[in-house]
Amino acid sequence: MILNALALKLKRQARGDFKGRHFEATLIVQAVSWYLRYALSYRDIEEMLLERGLEVDHSTLNRWVLAYAPAIERRLRMLRKPHCGSVRVDETYICIRGQWRYLYRAIDKHGEPVDFLLTAHRDLDAAKRFFRKMLKEEPLLAPDRIGTDGAGPYPPAIAESHEEGLLPRAPTHHVTKHLQQGIESDHFRVKRPMPRVGGFRSFTTGRRTIQGFEAMLWLRKGFGFAGAWTVREQNQLLAHCFGLPVANKA
Repeated sequence: MILNALALKLKRQARGDFKGRHFEATLIVQAVSWYLRYALSYRDIEEMLLERGLEVDHSTLNRWVLAYAPAIERRLRMLRKPHCGSVRVDETYICIRGQWRYLYRAIDKHGEPVDFLLTAHRDLDAAKRFFRKMLKEEPLLAPDRIGTDGAGPYPPAIAESHEEGLLPRAPTHHVTKHLQQGIESDHFRVKRPMPRVGGFRSFTTGRRTIQGFEAMLWLRKGFGFAGAWTVREQNQLLAHCFGLPVANKA
């Protein structure tokens, strides 16, 4: 009964999400997932759809990604596994309009996603905002071990999070290079499909698109489901999240 009610709710939401679009919702979700999953440009996807007899301009694909990448992230966020309590935090560079911005990210020691935040600066305020976002999301699952690099803003950001009650107890703070290797390699996985020439055109465009890149990486990692986790099964879960019929069941 609960699953049926959830499926009906998702279908009602999907009708509103895709209202006014000139293409079927299934096609839109498929095209957006291609862009977020693979290192493809909008013109690449335009050509791929044209081979299938569908004329979709690359500017339309851009509008779809900006509209539905955040929606994918919101739906998949609900499926994430709780982290194990040992969290790795790091930031990586993102090019936006020719300037370097910073993507703060956190995963646990098993590689499970925790949270992310795109910021304009790399300073104490940015680190505090990231910890606030990460910890307010799941206040009952605050980490007891946090690994970072040697950047100066992290110790005061952790201390202030504890003072504000976001961390119920002071966590053990590890500053070791080898513990950060996992999240540094994870940065590459989320940055692989990002634009390589010129970066994003605006901060808002970057923020909304990165939501989709992160969500697609969550989907590829899986959510602790048993058995094989193929691309077809990932697409089926994505369709269920939007209350859409599943294509290619066989």
